Amino acid sequence: MMIRLLNCFFLILTSCNLSFAQGIVKGTEATLLSPDKNTIIKFYQKSDAAGKKTFYYQVNYKSKIVIAESIMELQLDNHLSESAMALPVDKHERWFENLKVKKISVSTKDTSWKPVYGEKELIRDRFNAATIEAVKDDNPIYLMNIELRAYDEGIAFRFFFPENEKGTYYRIVAENTEFSLPEGTKAWVADWAQAPYKKLPLKNWEREAERPLTLELPNGLHAVLAEAQMVDYARTKFKLSTTKSNTIQTAMFTPADLISPFATPWRAIMVAESPAQLAENNHFILNLNEPTKIKDESWIKPGKIMRVMSQTTKDALENIDFAVARNLQYILFDWKWYGPAFSFSSDASKVAIKDFDLPAIIKYGKEKGVGVWLYVNQQALLMQSDSLFSIYKKWGVAGVKFGFVQSGSHRWTTWVEKAIQQAAENQIMVNIHDDWRPTGEQRTWPNLMTSEGIRGNEEMPDATNNTVMPFTRYLAGAADYTICYFDKRIKTTHGHQLALAAIYFSPLQTLYWYDKPSYYHNEPELEFWDKIPASWDETKVLQGAPGEFVSVARRSGNQWFMGTITNTEARIVKIKFDFLPKGKTYVAKIYSDNDNITTATKVGIETKQVNAKTVLEIKLKASGGQSIWLQPK
Repeated sequence: MMIRLLNCFFLILTSCNLSFAQGIVKGTEATLLSPDKNTIIKFYQKSDAAGKKTFYYQVNYKSKIVIAESIMELQLDNHLSESAMALPVDKHERWFENLKVKKISVSTKDTSWKPVYGEKELIRDRFNAATIEAVKDDNPIYLMNIELRAYDEGIAFRFFFPENEKGTYYRIVAENTEFSLPEGTKAWVADWAQAPYKKLPLKNWEREAERPLTLELPNGLHAVLAEAQMVDYARTKFKLSTTKSNTIQTAMFTPADLISPFATPWRAIMVAESPAQLAENNHFILNLNEPTKIKDESWIKPGKIMRVMSQTTKDALENIDFAVARNLQYILFDWKWYGPAFSFSSDASKVAIKDFDLPAIIKYGKEKGVGVWLYVNQQALLMQSDSLFSIYKKWGVAGVKFGFVQSGSHRWTTWVEKAIQQAAENQIMVNIHDDWRPTGEQRTWPNLMTSEGIRGNEEMPDATNNTVMPFTRYLAGAADYTICYFDKRIKTTHGHQLALAAIYFSPLQTLYWYDKPSYYHNEPELEFWDKIPASWDETKVLQGAPGEFVSVARRSGNQWFMGTITNTEARIVKIKFDFLPKGKTYVAKIYSDNDNITTATKVGIETKQVNAKTVLEIKLKASGGQSIWLQPK
């Protein structure tokens, strides 16, 4: 990594370019530019009439306001007298109010890293940075740094507490950081990780909003408030300020109890000129996490997986044969294979159901090139995680699906991060289900393949829900939507479901979630799922808007796979192929909803030749979709 002092072209230590210069403490101002010079974060400290100090920041993009003057702060309950501790938390002394800025230093970084799997083969990690060193009460024991970063994709900041020679314990009870937004901003709000999304103004939210939180600004910009590297802390959602209009605040689930040195999670603000650009920049969250800590990553293998609906040896072997025929790499045995999942008395190192020869199934799968994943509920993981993963490694298990994990509190955050690491030590891949969402830690522990925290096909959402996801939940990382095809409860067309495999990214891509091998009757369009990979060399989010439609193209080698879906309304979409190499012709196999087709799924197939100049106009049925498989001619 190359770190060097920067020229003043991106860090300007002057108050004259700040829009709120009055009351600014001299020597605390810093203006940080992104490498492409489009995004600016301005940082400074103000002092009120009583001498109490507050940190503020602003964010602009191409001279347009993204975040107006907003407070940047934590709330700690340290160093309080007994009488002060007896007061309500909101009456406690503000730990930040007597911090003095001692030094501002700057640096830059421009490197690239290659993920084990992902949406692109190489990720550039380029940013300009500033560190503001502060001291409390002029006491050199109590130090805190504010770290700022400006990327082309957005900005991020966090608080770092250096090691204290007295081993000081810190209790962070709240984050008072604000995000003051332009009047007329609207947000895509989900009340919990698997909730439906609602597009709401910044008024009268019933509950806190999940992260990432996607925003539509009245000046035409699109932004996202996100959390990154939340691995030793409490989950922080977003709430509306009760005292300031158009202002969002951070909302910690529980206090976080920490010992220095430590850093809080990154508060990240993505900015783009279109929703498609936001979706294509979702590597931003990964870049705010540490590089991989797994030395040998050869055992981490992306792939497609299906669930075995009836857990008998016969059904398992049939599913393995189906997986081989349909080019799936894994099968999953879901809950209750080891007994009642919610009971601490169930032993997840023993099979508890009849006619289920797990060793023979794993052996047969290995002979056929199909790996086995096992579901384990949190009760068993809590009781047995110190030994369970090593047992599964001996069995030859490929991965474990964590079920019904608790999330939000500092306790459960550190527990799940430890469990991911314990699995990595035993070469076990991980899929985390239910209300938990990633914050980019899959860069550090790439055995964390995917997670739920999404309103997927377990809830059978409508098509409008599906068009929201690429611009909201998927900005946090891969998601296990549990795509299925034949189930009669599906609220979309089959062409829509088919396209989801190209639109939604998961290196462990669940297909046929509620389906059985017997449901398949040689539907020709399913060759699209047969051929599609689970990891990519390049991704292009071509167009779209949350709640309306989306079109995505992904490349693996010299082949492209494309998916387009619409909401519950019919739509005509024009697709440009200008992402293809100029002068090269491709054969496009197009899979579209077609009521004239005689199969039960009503998906037709046609073949065309396309090149970089081609523009296709496609007519999408209400709740419909289209898929395209491109191969060089």
